[in-house]
Amino acid sequence: MFEQVLKSRRSIRRYLTDTVQDDVLHKLLEAATWAPSAHNKQPWRFAVLQKAFHKENLANAMGNQLRIDRTNDGDDSEIIERDVAKSIQLIVGSPIVIVVCLSMSDMDVYVDEHRSNAELIMAVQSTAMAVQNLLLSAHEMGLGACWRCAPLFCAKTVIETLKLPQSWRPQALVTLGYPDEDGKTPSRLSWQEVTKWL
Repeated sequence: MFEQVLKSRRSIRRYLTDTVQDDVLHKLLEAATWAPSAHNKQPWRFAVLQKAFHKENLANAMGNQLRIDRTNDGDDSEIIERDVAKSIQLIVGSPIVIVVCLSMSDMDVYVDEHRSNAELIMAVQSTAMAVQNLLLSAHEMGLGACWRCAPLFCAKTVIETLKLPQSWRPQALVTLGYPDEDGKTPSRLSWQEVTKWL
């Protein structure tokens, strides 16, 4: 039942070492591409990392950028190094990492800033809906996953490290694998608290 899938999904950060087969990944990516999108332009793009070499390169590059940014913020060096190590482990400890990007190449073009910004937001929203499809499908198939937005803070680093097309804008990464934890039950505001009836 869909309601059970929806309410039982959790953010999973620890995974078993079991391999996620390619046919399973294909189904997840296909589910992602069935999300609705603005003008049906389907701006989502996915870079799938399976090999340890690629995950380590990305994790270390993102970790280095995090270290630079946090040092510039004036944060304590011990806390920085702890957070960098945790960030790296989350990536390298995941059987699969999917870097989710968007491309504006097929989106509408406007001469004014207001509509251009709206078009970008529509692409972001469309890409987020694709991620939601992916997360729910992964859970329904017995996989665990966690959506992380860290690539937004180091987009250039991600593009250069993975040699992605310059038109791809990193939005998030999804770690994926068979779960080695249950995940925490999240708190939620009731629908009554966030709804206004007119």
